[in-house]
Amino acid sequence: MKHLISLQDWPATLISDVLALAAEVKHKPQNYAQAMHRKTLMMMFEKPSLRTRVSFEAGFCQMGGHAIYYDLATSPLSSGKENVADMVRVVSRYVDIIMGRLYEQKHIEEMAALSRVPVINGLTNYDHPCQILADLQTILEHKGQLKGLKLAYLGDGHNNVTHALMFGCTKMGLHISVGCPPGAEYMPLDNVIALSKANAAASGSTLVVTHDAAEAARDADIVYTDTWMSYHIPAHKSEMRVKVFSPYQVNEALMAHAKPDALFMNCLPAVRGYEQTAGVIDGPNSVVFDEAENRLHVQKAVMLRLLGLA
Repeated sequence: MKHLISLQDWPATLISDVLALAAEVKHKPQNYAQAMHRKTLMMMFEKPSLRTRVSFEAGFCQMGGHAIYYDLATSPLSSGKENVADMVRVVSRYVDIIMGRLYEQKHIEEMAALSRVPVINGLTNYDHPCQILADLQTILEHKGQLKGLKLAYLGDGHNNVTHALMFGCTKMGLHISVGCPPGAEYMPLDNVIALSKANAAASGSTLVVTHDAAEAARDADIVYTDTWMSYHIPAHKSEMRVKVFSPYQVNEALMAHAKPDALFMNCLPAVRGYEQTAGVIDGPNSVVFDEAENRLHVQKAVMLRLLGLA
């Protein structure tokens, strides 16, 4: 497997291997301190970033490599003087591995098709595989297993984290229920639902999409939410979206439908009082900072595996 574009492309065995490697990297970082010696990571950003940039750059440097940050908004690509195809053909002759945090999934797929080196999807509007690998690592740490658990996702079903969770959970045998408002703007894409249902049939898990928040959260082992205003959504929609998503806010009443020891997860950034209450995200069942930390470890594991170094 040369690239990480979507967890839908990876078999469950590879996901399991990378999660095991991530645990080893986390607990024995000294074993990988020079794994990337004289290697270079190119990080291409169309979207703003805190966790993605810092976790990739710090992770690669901690393994002895050098990371280059490249802002596509100020590059020849944004002015129309360059195109994705030519850019990746050139850059992949300079560096050992590429990470792109882009808007369009087709652009990261085009990069992977033309690149001479591994390409990692650091986020697109469609998918966010690195985040979900970190989420799976966090669940394993706290629950000791993946298969047979139930994850409930509440809020915006039409976003990259929801899609990636659906792929990752159904591949790994977790039951997943998505509680979101009706309508194409708020529900997962039909093709993602179809692919995830096929994954679930193969792994023995289930996928449910419902408009009833309490039903989605019922008996969940993990309750997950994400921002109601993804980066690509225009600011003028904020007031309307708050009204639409308020019934899906993860608050103490909604958490009461889940199991008493249910984890609370949010990939961050989070706004207290919107997608979740302060009492939930700052409460004893919240593992949001564990999952943020695990971006560092699991991305190290992905890069090591893609470069054939572990």
